[in-house]
Amino acid sequence: MSSSAPTALPYPAPRPVGRSSLGRNLRIYAEFVRVGFVNTLAYRLRYYTGIVTYFIYVTVYYFIWKAIYEHSTNIAGFDFSHILTYVALGWIIRSFYYNNIDQDMAYQVMEGKLAMDLIKPVNIQLMYIAQALGESMFRAVMLSLPTAIVLLLVYPVRGPASARHLAAFLVSVILSFFLVAAINFTVGTFAIRLKSILGLLRAKYFLLELFSGLLLPISFFPAIFQKIFNFMPFQYISYIPVLLYLGKINGRAIAASLALQLFWVLAMFALGAAMWKWSSRKITIQGG
Repeated sequence: MSSSAPTALPYPAPRPVGRSSLGRNLRIYAEFVRVGFVNTLAYRLRYYTGIVTYFIYVTVYYFIWKAIYEHSTNIAGFDFSHILTYVALGWIIRSFYYNNIDQDMAYQVMEGKLAMDLIKPVNIQLMYIAQALGESMFRAVMLSLPTAIVLLLVYPVRGPASARHLAAFLVSVILSFFLVAAINFTVGTFAIRLKSILGLLRAKYFLLELFSGLLLPISFFPAIFQKIFNFMPFQYISYIPVLLYLGKINGRAIAASLALQLFWVLAMFALGAAMWKWSSRKITIQGG
């Protein structure tokens, strides 16, 4: 087969996400979750080094922020204990929501293995996200929890503002996973048309780390940038969940924040489904 010749599919592309489809195939997608969890077991040793890596990240930020706060007790509404907790929690939840859906899709295209996914009688978008969920469930136990314990033992991380804020934080973290997964799937669909998305993956990685508030709280940005970020989904990945934990979002604003986060999850799911439908109309399979 030519490496650039388009291959017409002898069957329709998988249907986009739908409630009825999700209900009928719940057991199938639960199996994909299990597969994602089990497959990650083969790489469990790297999560031990991951704990050390995340600890080093937080330690570096600890000394940076400590130097910054030597001459100031409060910056943009954060004192030193708040910013330390912000940094620690940001990296802890990143260890949970992080996934490689876009890289996996790019690999499948480059190796000519995408056809194997296409013949499966499932929704491709849900399949990739279900597998990523299984991987994240494994990381929650093998990476996120141990990292949290280590950081809590070493640094004076603040506790949640209240039980209500803790509950909202946990819900928000789960939504963060689905938001990142939906974004990554959308980015991954570009591999079908572009063939190589290495540059796109690098740009997405940097923008996601910055715009999510992981590297710097959104409130530290100039006001004009904060207004722009309000029209983007990225702050709901890390910034909003940590603000909920710290109690900087209160009252009805808690429900409003979670509702907006859910809106962005659904919007990105819809965008990903539309991008898949558009991309899969003409698929070029590379490889043998």
